[in-house]
Amino acid sequence: MMRIFLAFVIALLPMAAVAAEPVQPKALSAVTSRAAPIRHITPGIEVLLSGRLESLKGKRVALLTNQTGVDRKGVRNVDLLRAHPAINLVALFSPEHGVRGVAQAGEKVASDIDPKSGLPVHSLYGETKIPTAKMMQGIDIVLVDLQDVGTRFYTYSSTLLYILRAAETSGAEVIVLDRPNPQGGVMIEGPVLEPAFASFVGSFAMPVRHGMTFGELAQMFVGEDKLRTRLRIIPMRGWNRELAPYFGWDLPWVPPSPNMRSPQTAAVYPGTALFEGTNISEGRGSEKPFEYIGSPFIDSATLAERLNAIGLPGVEFKLISFTPNFSKYAGQQCHGVWVIPTDRTTFQPFRTGIALVKTVHELYPDTFEFSPGAPRFFDQLAGTDSVRKGILDGKSIRDIERQWQQGLDAFKQLRARYLIYP
Repeated sequence: MMRIFLAFVIALLPMAAVAAEPVQPKALSAVTSRAAPIRHITPGIEVLLSGRLESLKGKRVALLTNQTGVDRKGVRNVDLLRAHPAINLVALFSPEHGVRGVAQAGEKVASDIDPKSGLPVHSLYGETKIPTAKMMQGIDIVLVDLQDVGTRFYTYSSTLLYILRAAETSGAEVIVLDRPNPQGGVMIEGPVLEPAFASFVGSFAMPVRHGMTFGELAQMFVGEDKLRTRLRIIPMRGWNRELAPYFGWDLPWVPPSPNMRSPQTAAVYPGTALFEGTNISEGRGSEKPFEYIGSPFIDSATLAERLNAIGLPGVEFKLISFTPNFSKYAGQQCHGVWVIPTDRTTFQPFRTGIALVKTVHELYPDTFEFSPGAPRFFDQLAGTDSVRKGILDGKSIRDIERQWQQGLDAFKQLRARYLIYP
């Protein structure tokens, strides 16, 4: 219990210098950590190693992973697999941010040698995002062990899809070692990706919040893409769809990327990441990326008052000032709000993101901008141009949401065929 409490406290310590008001909100993490009993979640890597491994004997095994691939004690999956006599681990694949998870968003990562294990690391966010025939040559099984964040435009799900397609061609079997969805497994939200806006931040027709684990996504990708890939899922133990994400679990939170620092960051990410497609800072380079949004031209008090008056469920907004040390407005003081979830059962991050963007646009129509491009990056994140156009046309949040409800209802029926956990 003490170890978990200390880990929780450490996760809340400042990660970077920031000029901000001292605020003590009733945050989601504090509420759920007190209320929830400790739950034992056994990730797929531990389930695999505790079971029978005859199917891996004599096979050349590759592993798609990064720094999140650890057991409950924090031991790296690479070390666990290499220490097992039945497993011949011959190569690693790494997603965006690299096998150690230190590269910033969009930064290309070269293929390399893992310094500790000496294994070759094939980067899938460098010269190619699709595993090549040479990378797959001689590999019998690809193990997949990644912590996803349950959001369509977090690129790990695209890498999973591309691995499954490459394995169909090479004949390798794919085994997904499952992990929890930090968004939970019940609520889904946002528009289903439209084909015109497909990209590496959206490669499959699903909503922004899909409420599925990596294993469930893999089953859906194979089933709906009609892939002939041999796929096996190693389910985790102790997780169900209703569990509060991470708080009160004995599974450590390892940041899946440099700016995904805590489960609370992951909670707001599906909405606040929309600001990546605008001239407003999404908090990169600050103490709380994605939890803070702002710019030099925003008045914090006005924005916070306007947002809190909307009455969005499960969230409150505190005025904040911060100075990013990189990314947008590096070295300039930004003013905005701190997005603070207070109730995970009612909080809707994508709706909150729309409200944020819409309100900033209404307050600052002459200075707020959507990033240029064709298609615009904002539309690729949303998976449609209807959100941006709805904001520009002054539509209500409810009217904007109605535009994708039919597609969302259809996705709910589709995903039901691929769910593993109750």
